[in-house]
Amino acid sequence: MKTALPPLLLALVVATAGGGSTATSVEADLDAPRLLPWSEQMALRERWLEKRHRMLLGMMRRHELDWWIVVTEEFHEDPVVPFVAPPRPYAGNRDWFVFVDGGSRGLRRVALTGYAEESLTAFFESPAEPGGAAAALRDLYAANPPRRIGLAFAGRRGVVRGLTHDGYLELVRVLGPEAESRFASAEDLIEEYLDTRIPEELPHYTTLVHLTEVLARRALSNEAITPGLTTVGDLRRFLYDALWEHGVTTWFQPDLRVQRRGGENASSRGFLAVSPESTVVGRGDLVHLDFGVSYMGFDSDWQKMAYVLRQGESSAPAGLSRALGETHVLQDALMLRAARPGRDAGEVYAAAMAEAEKEGIDARIYSHPLGHHGHGLGPSIDFRSARRGPASARTRPLRPHSWMSIELGTVTAVPEWGGQAVHVMQEDPAYLTDEGYRFFRPRQESFYLIR
Repeated sequence: MKTALPPLLLALVVATAGGGSTATSVEADLDAPRLLPWSEQMALRERWLEKRHRMLLGMMRRHELDWWIVVTEEFHEDPVVPFVAPPRPYAGNRDWFVFVDGGSRGLRRVALTGYAEESLTAFFESPAEPGGAAAALRDLYAANPPRRIGLAFAGRRGVVRGLTHDGYLELVRVLGPEAESRFASAEDLIEEYLDTRIPEELPHYTTLVHLTEVLARRALSNEAITPGLTTVGDLRRFLYDALWEHGVTTWFQPDLRVQRRGGENASSRGFLAVSPESTVVGRGDLVHLDFGVSYMGFDSDWQKMAYVLRQGESSAPAGLSRALGETHVLQDALMLRAARPGRDAGEVYAAAMAEAEKEGIDARIYSHPLGHHGHGLGPSIDFRSARRGPASARTRPLRPHSWMSIELGTVTAVPEWGGQAVHVMQEDPAYLTDEGYRFFRPRQESFYLIR
């Protein structure tokens, strides 16, 4: 079945992402994009919520769940809550959002919270008086007896196991042991819900990726780096302050890796290790940044590299540029030739790696879904998933229009560095079309240069 982008979505992509070409070398626009005030962000996300709720009943039926209960605790919010309820603070001790398959009556949405509030009642049935949540839940159970109740436990990832032990026990106390026998993991439902994109989200995610690029380019430039003086810790602090300047935050600390001729490449969990904060960036160094930004309920994930020019140099050594070119070959193999909607993630991984091997490239692929979370839910095109059994991501198909962090790297011997192995790692958010993945922003065609 064809899954071409709808005309409106395609127009948004072209207008906001420059067409997403993987091969066009475009100098990045270093003017930061305009971000929406928080009130406008919430209003927009609430409009999206109604559309997302309309998709939910079909998903629940596909996963054979008659009920889905999201339980969230004050100071311990379930990570799904901002995407099933209005994205506002909840401080009601324990709040329950209940979705019920009402058969021919459609989806019932019930919010049992510490207090009824106007933004909630726009989307949910909600008792006017506080304190009646337990009785209301029992009445709902009696009126709509479920066969299976989906809950956030027994999942592979933290996003799908947000139910606390006490929250579980409270559900058993309220509904009784007979209801407990109907409890089931909502993992597959939560994954489909969070990995399904709607067209209205795309231009705002493009804005987020644009901002991520702007801040990364600033950090990997002479604005932030003075060779021989600036440390890795200085660059981290520069990025934290830049996030504050734009009124956004991040979902993980900015990580930097410095490679230099004659230096040792320490490893961590099979990857090039993060450099200590005391590391001073010097001339001739290759600097790698791993960075993400949170905005509008989305996370970005971004890796780029800069070369610090030696005295008399005007460009990076040819061997380093060839190493970056090998990473481009790997990107194209995965994005343009291997990936297609409906194709198993493991099949995509194997095809891209086979092409890299044919080209004599020492490759690593560890791509993961993106969206509401930086390490999002969905099929991963990843060497770790490819090694696991049938229940893993390797047998799960890519969803049309889903977003992926195209995260990968190559290891190449560089003649100018005496044959030393150099890691060139790139990470770019991309969206899936019938013809493969397309970047939200043009890829890095050459190393950023620090003078």
